[in-house]
Amino acid sequence: MTHADFVASDTSGADHVAASDLLRSLAAPARVAIVLALRENAMCVHELVDALHLNQPQVSQHLKVLKNSGVVVGNRRGREVEYTLVDDHIAHIVTDALTHATERHPGAGR
Repeated sequence: MTHADFVASDTSGADHVAASDLLRSLAAPARVAIVLALRENAMCVHELVDALHLNQPQVSQHLKVLKNSGVVVGNRRGREVEYTLVDDHIAHIVTDALTHATERHPGAGR
């Protein structure tokens, strides 16, 4: 059975909605950048602010979206919350999307 066969035969409408919701939660450049930053190691909000050159309210709002969609999880580290990706699938989705976006595709209007 190929991967495509698995996806076609073992998914439901609810699974499609869940996948759609996940992709929608990643549909902001700042959230893509957060996922890329977190794929290597856990980070606190202030570390993401410094790494991404965004302000703290922006980073916090994007983390809220990612947390609510099950992309990241926060764990207390003293007075701070350290964020990590829930699993490696998220990093793969984002890096595959970046790879696709930067490839030349004949007839794609680029």
